Amino acid sequence: MDTQPPPPPAHRQQQQQQNRQQAQRNPPASEADAMTFLLLVIVSILVVVVFLSTSFSTNSSYSVLHQVPEGHVGAYWRGGALLKSITDPGFHLKLPLITKFEPIQVTIQTDQVRDIPCGTKGGVMISFDKIEVVNRLNKRFVYDTLLNYGVNYDKTWIYDKIHHEINQFCSSNTLQQVYIDMFDQIDDKMKEALQRDCTQYAPGVEIINVRVTKPNIPPIIKRNFEIMEEERTKALIAIEAQKVAEKEAETQKKIALSEAEKNSQVSKILMEQKLMEKNSEKLKEAIENEMFIARANSQADANFYGVIKEAEANKFKLTPEYLELKFIEAIANNTKIFFGEKVPNMVFDQRLLGNFFDGSTRTHHREI
Repeated sequence: MDTQPPPPPAHRQQQQQQNRQQAQRNPPASEADAMTFLLLVIVSILVVVVFLSTSFSTNSSYSVLHQVPEGHVGAYWRGGALLKSITDPGFHLKLPLITKFEPIQVTIQTDQVRDIPCGTKGGVMISFDKIEVVNRLNKRFVYDTLLNYGVNYDKTWIYDKIHHEINQFCSSNTLQQVYIDMFDQIDDKMKEALQRDCTQYAPGVEIINVRVTKPNIPPIIKRNFEIMEEERTKALIAIEAQKVAEKEAETQKKIALSEAEKNSQVSKILMEQKLMEKNSEKLKEAIENEMFIARANSQADANFYGVIKEAEANKFKLTPEYLELKFIEAIANNTKIFFGEKVPNMVFDQRLLGNFFDGSTRTHHREI
């Protein structure tokens, strides 16, 4: 009820009189009317509670407001017919009891296929405990995929397909190939087979990866494989030990070769050093010999020159008078005295003595 400002003092009595008349015309509400109003309030509260409780139900047919989780899209059926409208994550409205809603995951998901029996080419029954298939539904192909294969599209193209492909693989290979030789190829083969059929018939399904666990085989056969693996391990250990021994021998050989090469290099260097010393000594001796020869030649030249000069000097010095003087001096220096009749015979004629010395001088000049 709207509030009005208080009337002016002049009209206050008139306003009070009108209020009394209106009160007489509208008597106060009874207790029954009050109970009815209270009941309506309670019903309204219940309706709100029910509405709120059903609004967050993702797939309830009675809800009006529903929520599409993140990583999903909303798909709708009306009267059993799939609608083309696909909603994004968030809150959306639908008609209760008429429109059915399902959230469809469009992010990466992992489907686990368990207990897959199969028989090998040799007739041995084995089983795979678990095979994980990582896949994703493309958002653009949600409508076509649901229209053709329904909400459980992954049962057709993943669960059932895995059983089929595993049995095909086992039936065309022996236990040795499945359990050991080709086990590392099963993941890729399963992925290729699933993706090939999905690309052809359900293009919206993308196979990202396949993980296959080791299959269960009969205990007796498993023990035989374990024994074989033990023997193979021993053989590998022996081979590795042999390789280590060969590596050690090769290392020792390289060390010996390196040491010999080092000694050879040292010997070569010492030999070159000694050779250089010998060459230095040889060169030194050659230089000394050359110096000695040069010195001897110089001495011989000097002696020759001295002899020549002495001969030239004697040519002028050995005159007959000088020779006679020397003869006389030699006779005078003789300490022997001879007595007797033959003594005078020792004294020669000076002229014969002079002639003798002249002949000796000429002979000496000719020899020079």
